[in-house]
Amino acid sequence: MTGESRRIARVLLDSPLPQLDRIFDYALPASFGEVPIGVRVRVPLRTAGRVIDGYVVGIDTEDDADRPLSEVDSVVSPVPVLPERLHRLARSAADRAAGSESDVLRLVIPKRQVRVEKAWTADAAAVVPSDESLAHAESVVARYDGLDAVLDEHGRAALEAIPGIHDGAPAWSTLLAAVAVRTLAAGQSSILVVPDHRDLDGLLTALGEVIAPEAVVRYDSRQTNPDRYRAFLRTLEDAPCIVVGNRSAVYAPVRAGLVVIWDDGDPLLGEPLAPYINARDAALLRQGDEESALLFAGHTRTTDVERLVSIGWLRDVRAVRRVLPRVILSTPHEMEQPTAQRMPSSAFLAARNAAAEGPVLVQVSRPGFSPSLVCADCRAPARCAHCGGPLGARHRGAVPVCGWCGRGARAWACATCSSTKLRLASSGSERTADELGRAFPGVRVIVADGAHPVERVDAKPALVVATRGAEPQAEGGYRAVVLLDGPRMLQSPDLRIGESCLRWWSNAAALAAPGAPVHLVGVDGGTARALATWNHSGYARSELESRAPLHMPPTTRVALVEGSAAAVSRALVSLTELALPSDAVLGPVPIESDDVPPRVRALVRFDYSVGSRVAGALRAAVVAEAVSSRRGRGKNPRSTLTVRLDILDPEL
Repeated sequence: MTGESRRIARVLLDSPLPQLDRIFDYALPASFGEVPIGVRVRVPLRTAGRVIDGYVVGIDTEDDADRPLSEVDSVVSPVPVLPERLHRLARSAADRAAGSESDVLRLVIPKRQVRVEKAWTADAAAVVPSDESLAHAESVVARYDGLDAVLDEHGRAALEAIPGIHDGAPAWSTLLAAVAVRTLAAGQSSILVVPDHRDLDGLLTALGEVIAPEAVVRYDSRQTNPDRYRAFLRTLEDAPCIVVGNRSAVYAPVRAGLVVIWDDGDPLLGEPLAPYINARDAALLRQGDEESALLFAGHTRTTDVERLVSIGWLRDVRAVRRVLPRVILSTPHEMEQPTAQRMPSSAFLAARNAAAEGPVLVQVSRPGFSPSLVCADCRAPARCAHCGGPLGARHRGAVPVCGWCGRGARAWACATCSSTKLRLASSGSERTADELGRAFPGVRVIVADGAHPVERVDAKPALVVATRGAEPQAEGGYRAVVLLDGPRMLQSPDLRIGESCLRWWSNAAALAAPGAPVHLVGVDGGTARALATWNHSGYARSELESRAPLHMPPTTRVALVEGSAAAVSRALVSLTELALPSDAVLGPVPIESDDVPPRVRALVRFDYSVGSRVAGALRAAVVAEAVSSRRGRGKNPRSTLTVRLDILDPEL
């Protein structure tokens, strides 16, 4: 066969094994005819009888037909589900996170639906916005200084969204719809990424007002498998569209002219599955490859985005005319007065007056009636006798229930003083609603939390008690907003708790009607001042300044290395040649678990300039441990080393 040539398929395997995260060559039988790049195939592994899924990422011809190669077993589908632009993005995302490309693609490419695929015609017509819609979009964009230039020049910007309700919809959703319509009018696709289904539904409603529905493609985990695959196939077509979805939508395989991330500080934009890439980081990688316009929009400014503004990577775009919420601070001194209740008099009077005219929002930190109980005599936290979990009450007079195992504690006794009397230690949404219902007789009380989801409320008088992030939209905006439990929220040991609280409070304040009072109860200091002055970028800058000497993110990148003591030690040794600072590694420290051998974890702090080298070294360590484990433990060994980069809140 010397001198003969043959076709070679370069295949990326769909496998979770890190040692298989590379391109494999397979002989492509002539009987297959033309095989497009990006199609799904089935290929054999060296292990006898095993066939695995994969994607063709390249076709080549080689003259050395004597080289032993296995043949592609079958072409699963003729549809090229992995275009080159998606392959590049997934590869760069995996490399940044020291992960596998197939893990990224598993988040993006849905399972094949044969009926949907057969019905797909790939001939969607381009939708052109009406003159009226385009004029409206231009008027919205004009409210922001320099936004038109960012869009036209495919630039990058941090955008402070105007708070409030406009034309019956949150101003931010009108803004995102406007930039998407403007981009579509230029013949380009947009990707709009939002944290949760409530934001997604609101944005879809706003888009429905200005563009035909066939121009909008929804990426949503609530979709059925056929609908999800149908939406994915639409994004493979040349006709531009507007993709709207949650975190995985950032990988949609359209030729994007614009990518927008809304509220990038929301933890829901962080991927909980390997390789754990935040949508913000994926958007930055995508913009660098495609040179599309990129916007990080929100009511607040994360330290991650502010860092990029400070180094000139992002422009700072704000409204030409800033209309800000009227925030009123209640100081801790006011709360410490002997006659003070949970809601001080100023906030109480504002809520009572506003409730006579329309809905009033009361934000609380936790759902339920009383999420925690304490001993009535010694004030020790009440714990479950079976598992040690915290006890709570579902309603007044209810039997205490463990928050961990769900067991009732009918015969509870304090482990410290043996008392059998309990005291309510905290107020959840339901208890707050119960208390306000008695304080505001004749006013309807609405509870909105995870167990009682409420999307919208009308303009009639009401007290809406909502947990953070579950606040419904009110017709015409809330006539007053009261933010309770601020001190409790700020007590969390999380590194970013100040950022998170400011985001929760600001998003609630943005739901207020123009001129309505927003009372922040019991909080002072930098976080309260940032809310009152609406100076979120200033607060983010101060946070960056305080974290820089400590080498905490996002001033540096942080990797979490976890596994057996020997595996973690070998991984850390592999980093020595990178000449990291002497204090770069924290740990290892033992992890409390029943694993054998015991597991430890360490943190590695490193500068952005050496990020690719650190990620490469840690990835090589993961592959080496996986190969070693497989050789020593049989066919299905447990990995002895895991790596996670860009930890937002380092904790050993």
